[in-house]
Amino acid sequence: MARHVAGPEIERLIQLLAKLPGLGPRSARRAALHLIEKKESLLAPLTRAMEVALEKVGVCSVCGNIDTLDPCTVCRDERRDASVLVVVEGVSDLWALERAGAISARYHVLGGVLSPLDGVGPSDLTIDALVERCRSGEIREVILAVNATVEGQTTAHYVTDQLARLAEEGHEVTVTRLAHGVPVGGELDHLDDGTIAQAMRARTKF
Repeated sequence: MARHVAGPEIERLIQLLAKLPGLGPRSARRAALHLIEKKESLLAPLTRAMEVALEKVGVCSVCGNIDTLDPCTVCRDERRDASVLVVVEGVSDLWALERAGAISARYHVLGGVLSPLDGVGPSDLTIDALVERCRSGEIREVILAVNATVEGQTTAHYVTDQLARLAEEGHEVTVTRLAHGVPVGGELDHLDDGTIAQAMRARTKF
């Protein structure tokens, strides 16, 4: 039978850390111990930073990015090409593309992918909002920078079908996707910057 070697407060900290991606129970215990041992230099400033994040960080009402501003810093950047919209599954993918410096465009975060088995349908994503952004007439190209998974490609096809209907309204939008460099089953957040940049440069029509 496992024994608790720390008080409930520390156990609670370990349980919360274990919920973070990449941290299991053992890693969470090591992280908690390290934070407590570095209470003044690490735990205290981390706590303050998290309090600020809780108070000030929110979701951009335009693209779905996470920032302290609304619209976010990316949407406010007038140097970006407003005619190109990069569609990603999540914020981590947006950040990965920005880190690679592959393109200077606008973004749209879907909030996931279509997955009938998990009960995720079109209404659970921001696909309708994407169509409305394209309906404005300012956007000429939509780059589908979704992950090369079955769900990602299913989502890409669905989005393409929805955008194709805009042509009937006189809003012609070219839909492209990432090409060379992104392996099947690969996720953007796990790729190196050079691979992402190459995939963006070699995008093809969807």
